[in-house]
Amino acid sequence: MVRYKAFAKELALLIESGELRPGQRLPSVRESSQRRGLSVSTILKAYHLLEAQGLVQARQRSGFHVSLSADTYPQLPTSSQPELDTVEVGKSALIAQVLHALKNDKVVPMGSAFPDPQLFPLKRLSQSLTRSMRRLEPARAVMDITPGNPELLRQIALRYHLHGHELDMDELLVTHGAMEALNLCLQAVTKPGDAVVIESPSFYVCLQALERLGLRAIEVSTDPVQGMNIEALEQAIALHRPAAIWLMSNFQNPLGSLMPESRKRALAELLSRHQLPLIEDDVYGELYFGESRPAPIKAFDRDGLVLHCSSFSKCLAPGYRIGWAAAGRFWPQVQALQLGTSLSAAIPSQLAIADYLDTGAFDTHLKGLRRELERRRDAILGCVQQYFPLQCRVTQPQGGYFLWLELPPNFDSFRLYRAALQHGVSIAPGSLFGVRDDISRGLRLNYGYPSAEDAERAMQLLARLLPVSERKGSGD
Repeated sequence: MVRYKAFAKELALLIESGELRPGQRLPSVRESSQRRGLSVSTILKAYHLLEAQGLVQARQRSGFHVSLSADTYPQLPTSSQPELDTVEVGKSALIAQVLHALKNDKVVPMGSAFPDPQLFPLKRLSQSLTRSMRRLEPARAVMDITPGNPELLRQIALRYHLHGHELDMDELLVTHGAMEALNLCLQAVTKPGDAVVIESPSFYVCLQALERLGLRAIEVSTDPVQGMNIEALEQAIALHRPAAIWLMSNFQNPLGSLMPESRKRALAELLSRHQLPLIEDDVYGELYFGESRPAPIKAFDRDGLVLHCSSFSKCLAPGYRIGWAAAGRFWPQVQALQLGTSLSAAIPSQLAIADYLDTGAFDTHLKGLRRELERRRDAILGCVQQYFPLQCRVTQPQGGYFLWLELPPNFDSFRLYRAALQHGVSIAPGSLFGVRDDISRGLRLNYGYPSAEDAERAMQLLARLLPVSERKGSGD
């Protein structure tokens, strides 16, 4: 047999047996050449043959990896099927209970909502903070209150432009993180008692905001790959005439789903027909694993109905608490609300991020961050395949740092949460992400925080706990 075909067959057997796991990086071409005494061209031919067979994938600057699309890979979770009625939200106590437990630094943070702080250029940001504060004119500390520092606003508008979306700077507002942006936007377009369409499952911050403002939720079926079901959304609008929609079109938290551009266009057209505002949470948009940043729904909005919210907390500067809203026609209402509450995002943080963005280092940082998050995703997906029951289903997100794991029937993720916490591992149980308790089989895992060693240990523990602790009806 030709040498490269023999080597390829050897690797194919290792992949099929599970000894080489999905997402696992193969030795570099040079390393394999030295180990096996084969030429570089022979190794490359073998790798390209495996790639043509769909067994491995070539990744830019990362070499060859075992493909995630093998037939033996776990299936995707099922889409939610909530009732299209309006529901009062009462989740704050449960959310507070679970989040408090996640603060323990001795726990492997698979349930955290934040990526690993070590992935961010904190030293460079500190230098930008020092440099910008030295240059600060005292008058700017007052002049740069809402809507924000002009240079930072210019840099934010430039990001939209670089991704092909023109944006009027006059609709931008710097906020105290994305959470303030989202809350201000929601308050600007609703009044107590109104109904708001949300995804199912949805990020618990959304549930907290609805509860705080006395709003009712309409949960709409959300696909783990393509996001909110547009037909179900149209039904919800016809039945209940909601005041607004709140969703995440890019790498949704907790599913990791990415809404296709065709669906985003259709949603923008639906908004226009009904003159219905949409609050778009897009904090993970810069963390894509593909060739280009996926467009937000905001890119297809022609009526100023999309209030687009994002921040630097997930992709650059956790703890600096700098976010923004591109509030469209609702900018005056959002600004008035900010003036009556927080007044302004912190000036030093605004100046530091504006200075850092001006250095041109942001995109270089993002490229490295995306590669690392993709590597960590693949490692966790490999653990699911290797250690978890075959009936488990899992999303394969194309960006962000969350995936959604669906346990087999009759398994309860909150029981698993409690059992795992006793062993030093946190997860985010499905009950955090829905108004009702009908998604208890699901759980969110953060693959962007734990180290590779901690993550594998945590996944092995979770798999061991499942048969004993998590079957409904078993003892705690």
